[in-house]
Amino acid sequence: MNCQPKVLMIYTGGTIGMVNDFHTGELKAFDFNHIYSHVPELKELNISLTSESFDQPIDSSEITIKDWELIGEIIVKNYDDYDGFVILHGSDTMAYTASALSFMLQGLKKPIILTGSQLPIGTIRTDGKENLFTAIEIAAKKGDDGEPLVQEVAVYFEYSLYRGNRSSKISANQFEAFKSPNFTRLAVAGINIDYKIEHLFRTKKEKLEFFPSFSNEIALLKLYSGINFSFYKHLFDSKNIKAIVLETFGSGNAPSDQVLHQLLTDYIHQGGIVLNVTQCQSGSVVQGKYETSSFFKKIGVIPGADITTEAALTKLMYLLGKNYTTEEIKQLLQKSLVGEMTL
Repeated sequence: MNCQPKVLMIYTGGTIGMVNDFHTGELKAFDFNHIYSHVPELKELNISLTSESFDQPIDSSEITIKDWELIGEIIVKNYDDYDGFVILHGSDTMAYTASALSFMLQGLKKPIILTGSQLPIGTIRTDGKENLFTAIEIAAKKGDDGEPLVQEVAVYFEYSLYRGNRSSKISANQFEAFKSPNFTRLAVAGINIDYKIEHLFRTKKEKLEFFPSFSNEIALLKLYSGINFSFYKHLFDSKNIKAIVLETFGSGNAPSDQVLHQLLTDYIHQGGIVLNVTQCQSGSVVQGKYETSSFFKKIGVIPGADITTEAALTKLMYLLGKNYTTEEIKQLLQKSLVGEMTL
């Protein structure tokens, strides 16, 4: 009997799947059905690997809700047949996809590991091979109880495993491209892989639930010193934009600007939802800590605690797609649904 763990690799596109064309010297995506010819070391993992690719691999900057839905459908279709899943993805928007999948696929009891690379897997100094090998190993890892050790959506990059909806890309040119500033790493890969067992997410749901209907009727407004809020009045149209993520200073602060105050007051009164997140890499929103955020608390702006912008946006897409009432969404924004925030 073949007792090898079974892992499905899903290639969406991105640098990791690129090799140099011998004739032109240009980078092109290789056929993952022939991955062993490009990465023969994979045979040493003693893991049964299968691959599935997008018909047309795409740059991660082109990823849309439809692509998240396609990834989700592939996982749901194959969920019972594999022990874990590895998604090969461009690094630029990997944190958005990881966050989206954490809300789209709830009740997970198997790992979904996203990884990629800063250099193509076909180059000598690539980080892609180590990222790929370790992501596959993590996806196949079982605990002492025989169940998958990781049971959530995670990002593996440069020796570190992060919760997907807690991760952000922080560098465009360093191998250590990701961080999880407000939540500890789930695992650190050295000679052995050191799993932080106490921090691994465990669902309370009985079975896998798939929620593919996301709504993108949202906006993101990042504050900056000297901002002219009159330029952004069109964002505060509750008929077309159901929710706004407001990236504020420090612990949730904003200028005492009467135009902003009136726009927010009217928008919320009309049923719009405003979620306040910090634009700092680490830390948490605490409305009312300073006078410059006390107004938010009075008018019903929702504090986002330590949620990342990527998770805030995709959580709102998920909640709006579920057709909850405004009050239900406001309540759920202040709860951690899949480990995305610390309360």
